[in-house]
Amino acid sequence: MDSHHLLLAGFAGALPRFCVLSRRGAGLRSLGDPIDTTSPQGRFTLQILGAVAEFERSLIRERTTSGMAAARRRGREPGNPGLRFRMPEALRRIAAAREARLSGKVALLADDVLPTVRRMRPQIPWDRVVRVLNAKGSRRVSDGAPWTQDSLIRVVRRLVRDGAAEKELLRPAPRKMTNDHLVTLVAGLAEALEKPTLAAIAAQLEKGYVRTPRGGSRWSPSSVKNLLDRARAQGLIPAP
Repeated sequence: MDSHHLLLAGFAGALPRFCVLSRRGAGLRSLGDPIDTTSPQGRFTLQILGAVAEFERSLIRERTTSGMAAARRRGREPGNPGLRFRMPEALRRIAAAREARLSGKVALLADDVLPTVRRMRPQIPWDRVVRVLNAKGSRRVSDGAPWTQDSLIRVVRRLVRDGAAEKELLRPAPRKMTNDHLVTLVAGLAEALEKPTLAAIAAQLEKGYVRTPRGGSRWSPSSVKNLLDRARAQGLIPAP
């Protein structure tokens, strides 16, 4: 398959994303191709290219199916013989390639996830760390979904195993949160929230069923401010 066919096949896969951008009022302007969806002519060109790309992808699918059928008529089975016969070396190569791809995806998360995890773990339980990451807008690379406790722990374990994170991050958190732990949690929320007002931080704490220093369930702005002041004094967050 030449580069032209590859470009058209890839364009067909990307076309739905362009449509989503268009519905959200955004346009696409390519510096290397005659594509400019901000103009009527550009949108018309995009539709034509999309139709051609979809046709090309259908042809590729048809050729692949025909090739597999022809191989079977000649007595050959398509696919990787090593996998079909469960050959150990082939299985090891496939497992290593899959592991490398997964490690690469996790490495992309390191800059996004690790600063928050390092600041909060192991003093803060995993579910609180997850709440801070999701409030920050951080999402999983695999499917773009919000973080869960299990998915975050798996990622951090892999980073530890690959030598990109410290093993201490995986230690169990204390069963009871102290005032110092609350300071760390509030500091994390202050950096994660787009508008970290006292009311917004208090709402996040109540949503996570975090108890106040006195054991209450309702957070007042003054309680949040007190913890924020302590966080700034400790250098956890910059002064306003």
